[in-house]
Amino acid sequence: MPEAEGGAGAETERFGLDDEALAVQPTAFRDGLFDGQVALVSGGAGGIGRATAWLLARLGATIVVTGRKRDKLEQLVERLQAAGLKASAEVLDIREPEAVEAFFEAFRARHGRLDLLVNSAGGQFPQPAIDYSVKGWRAVVDTNLSGTWFMMQAAARHWRDAGHGGAIVNIVVITTHGLHGVAHSVAARAGVIALSRSLAVEWAPLGIRLNCVAPGAIETEGWKVYSPAARASYPRTNPMMRAGTTWEIAEACAYLGGPAAGFVTGELLAVDGGGQLWGEVWTTGKPDYFKV
Repeated sequence: MPEAEGGAGAETERFGLDDEALAVQPTAFRDGLFDGQVALVSGGAGGIGRATAWLLARLGATIVVTGRKRDKLEQLVERLQAAGLKASAEVLDIREPEAVEAFFEAFRARHGRLDLLVNSAGGQFPQPAIDYSVKGWRAVVDTNLSGTWFMMQAAARHWRDAGHGGAIVNIVVITTHGLHGVAHSVAARAGVIALSRSLAVEWAPLGIRLNCVAPGAIETEGWKVYSPAARASYPRTNPMMRAGTTWEIAEACAYLGGPAAGFVTGELLAVDGGGQLWGEVWTTGKPDYFKV
């Protein structure tokens, strides 16, 4: 994490909720809601994925988290298990379809069932779109769109072969208004939204529900890639005049992945403090041209 202003020895700047906070956050859901279920969270060591893993585990699910950094995954699992929760981790690059296929084969052998997939893996870097390199574009689209698709398809095949359905929740972004500086991610996430809506119909006969959660300005470790000026503007991107928390996104995932949303599919749930109705987010800082 970056150091706060003041140079070496200054207090380390922190963003979002840490494991100690996630272990005790109050929840709207009853204890045991996901007892006996197995939930898979991609990008599980990241801010939103981490919060979702904590919530689902606290509600009784057996949690499997994936990501590309083994040390972060193992640290999360150690802390979940220390809290008496059921969790394991696997290193997985979701951009590689062969790796995803092999992962799900091992997953079936080890866990026998899957009830909920939360696709939280993804990433982007703030930059004017005119400056994107081919490599940079492909890295974001391959992860945010193609990787999400590979996970969705593998899960659907698992449920088809098992003869029962399940739920998928995809973490996306609001693509219809004011998110600037991450055009590659907006394009990829728009694809995920459209894909989810299409598959919600196609896969309904399999008992599969697909929904999306679109966070607004949510304080996570990912904020460290943005400039201090951009971060300072985020609380004013919505009429509630604050940034959201990863726990609020996790609770949305638990709702859409749980029994209360049993008749909900193909939907996009915005958790953005009303930002889609009022406000704009400039991840690269607002250009002078647009300032009034």
